[in-house]
Amino acid sequence: MSAAPIDAVITWVDGSDPAHARRLAAYLAQVGGTRPSAAHPTRFDDAGEIDWCVTSILRFAPWVRTIHIVADRQTPALIERLRGTPFAERVRMVDHRDIFAGYERHLPTFNSRAIITALWRMPELAERFIYFNDDFVLLRPVAPTDFFRDDRVVLRGRWQLQSAQRPLRRALLAMRRTFEGDSAQVRVRNLAAQEDSARLAGFEREYLRMYHTPFALRRETLRRFFAGHEDLLEHNLGFRLRSPRQFKTEVLAAHLEFAADRAVLDWNLRMIQLKPAEQWFPRLRAKLARADRDPRFAFACVQSLDLAPPRVRKHLIDWLNRRIGTLDGWIATL
Repeated sequence: MSAAPIDAVITWVDGSDPAHARRLAAYLAQVGGTRPSAAHPTRFDDAGEIDWCVTSILRFAPWVRTIHIVADRQTPALIERLRGTPFAERVRMVDHRDIFAGYERHLPTFNSRAIITALWRMPELAERFIYFNDDFVLLRPVAPTDFFRDDRVVLRGRWQLQSAQRPLRRALLAMRRTFEGDSAQVRVRNLAAQEDSARLAGFEREYLRMYHTPFALRRETLRRFFAGHEDLLEHNLGFRLRSPRQFKTEVLAAHLEFAADRAVLDWNLRMIQLKPAEQWFPRLRAKLARADRDPRFAFACVQSLDLAPPRVRKHLIDWLNRRIGTLDGWIATL
């Protein structure tokens, strides 16, 4: 185990909180027009995913020093449930105002890309940290070397050519946008943002296509980059809602590490992406069964659990409780 501390950072929001809903409504009224897809309620709804996220880190990554939960004047119920337990000091709340210090003019923000851009500015954050969406979970024990090896960051993805180098690929993506609608648009925009982020680090021909797994990051890498590119920091923080004009900071950081020969590519640990509101139920069950059979599956991303049909939602919740356990159950074992 490495002696240098490693923290975990989770971004979280509860869209059902009336105060948050008022702030979002006020901003949407200010900009006018119809509600954009970036403000769809599922982007802010909380279906309890953070409980599994935190529990999985406490259970399967006990070497994590501190879990920082980043929110906008909100506190998940689990903080009260941890009070008086050995975990109380290991899980702390961080407000958006703490990471946007000096850039408060861009608050309130409802944009995960802007928030991720500012995470490295968090007071008391370890030099090395792992970023989790609140819908990320660990499925089995992991080690520090699964994320950091000596002075190198462990990254997961695959190299592929930029779209500009693949005319046929660009044509196929355009067809998908035409025939598949919103879901294809989201995928295409995500890949475009990854390509843009790689180019900022000097990768013009190819890029590392990254997937929804926890991301290992180093503060110094981002500190140095933004010290020389304050305009890009201001740019990415300035969007209150997610925009296709933004880059993805976690992808930028990965390419900066590769450019400095401080990264290693390792896909021995796999992830399972679960979309219970979209995926055919038999397919979802097959994915869960595969994750149970194959010990290489160490990560899961559960998207839009709040929109899942009741039967599908119950099945997935039962599976998460079996694989990870509940926070209260984990505390009771101490």
